Amino acid sequence: MLLRSRRGTDMTASFPEIRAAALAQLPADTGIDGELVVWERDRLAFERLQQRLARRGAAAAQAAREWPAHFVAFDLVHRGDDVTGWPYARRRAAMEALFAERSLAAPFTLCPSTTDPALAREWLSWTAAGVEGLCFKRLEEAYRGGVRSWRKYKVRVTTEAVIGAVTGSWSLVRGRRPPRHPTGGRSENGQ
Repeated sequence: MLLRSRRGTDMTASFPEIRAAALAQLPADTGIDGELVVWERDRLAFERLQQRLARRGAAAAQAAREWPAHFVAFDLVHRGDDVTGWPYARRRAAMEALFAERSLAAPFTLCPSTTDPALAREWLSWTAAGVEGLCFKRLEEAYRGGVRSWRKYKVRVTTEAVIGAVTGSWSLVRGRRPPRHPTGGRSENGQ
């Protein structure tokens, strides 16, 4: 069992609970594309995931107890043979069948999927839990490892604000600059 990053880095030793679950629950010769996540206080905790990456051995086992990781499965790439040439709709159906047949349980989670725009809009409201957006894949497209053929829609939360500051001898809070000094510069007190 090998857990690899997008760039090919072996992360298996940092996530012993994922390795153990894969060996116990997945058939041999299975390849799944997905994402590791760590939950903390009902939110996704990216910083905890980052901290876990540097741990090995006993430190990784301790981190697994403190901040257990979950594997969110996005796509099936291998199930006894290479399925990357299949269209996404077929790969998704095969992955759903794998989850059902094997009764896959935590730390494995099947990423939700829909073609219903109303449901997708509802999912965009999950930002309070740390969800940053949605990914879109074409149903007829083959898997293209290393090539980002899918699109991502990120939620942007903005706030309008008035910012006031004091810099040098004049204030933006007052909304005006001090008058010019007769010599062309500005005086200490703005006169």
